[in-house]
Amino acid sequence: MLKRPGLVIFDFDGVVADSEVLANAGLAAYLTELGRPTTLEDCVREFVGKRHADMLPAVDRWLGRPRPDDFEVDLRSRTRATLRAEVQPVDGVEGFLGKLVGVPVCVASSSSHDWLNHCVDKFTFRHHFGSNLFSATEVQNGKPAPDIFLLAAERMGIAPSECLVLEDSVTGVAGACAAGMYTIGFLGGSHVGAAHGLDLRRAGAHEIADNYAAVALRFGL
Repeated sequence: MLKRPGLVIFDFDGVVADSEVLANAGLAAYLTELGRPTTLEDCVREFVGKRHADMLPAVDRWLGRPRPDDFEVDLRSRTRATLRAEVQPVDGVEGFLGKLVGVPVCVASSSSHDWLNHCVDKFTFRHHFGSNLFSATEVQNGKPAPDIFLLAAERMGIAPSECLVLEDSVTGVAGACAAGMYTIGFLGGSHVGAAHGLDLRRAGAHEIADNYAAVALRFGL
């Protein structure tokens, strides 16, 4: 059991940015229009935690046929403006970041650098994260492979065994555990359903936390 982390690695969407409902509601509506009835819960289960390059083949499997040629452009036109305008931080994250005095932090996300930087600046979190925003676009394999977590630890100069990861997705938890990092399954995002904690436990999460107050209490912050 990790008593005090040498580095806290945050997943981003659903852990720092409360973006998963916004993003996946739009995706669900579009997939339904394409003839595959899809709910928000379906999208959270099937696609959350995957980087864009890995999500597209998953969309093909979900549809049961190749997606339209203009799928990416059309989806972006439907969701980008709303996402960027309406996204807000996950409840409690700012206070938790403020308590991590002397503990380095970074992001290890499946999202693009453009999105990470947009949100960090919008939330005025730059003084917490600086430029320590690592994207799975930088590595060969996306989550559930450990690549992005190992890259973050290497860049931050901290051994994987000293890292604490906060993750909200099955793929993310699996990747962090594969990297040899202590992993908390985080349930504080608005997309989290009743069975989500059990899913994260099954993926290998060492602990489950309902919110940031629980994480802070766990580490005496």
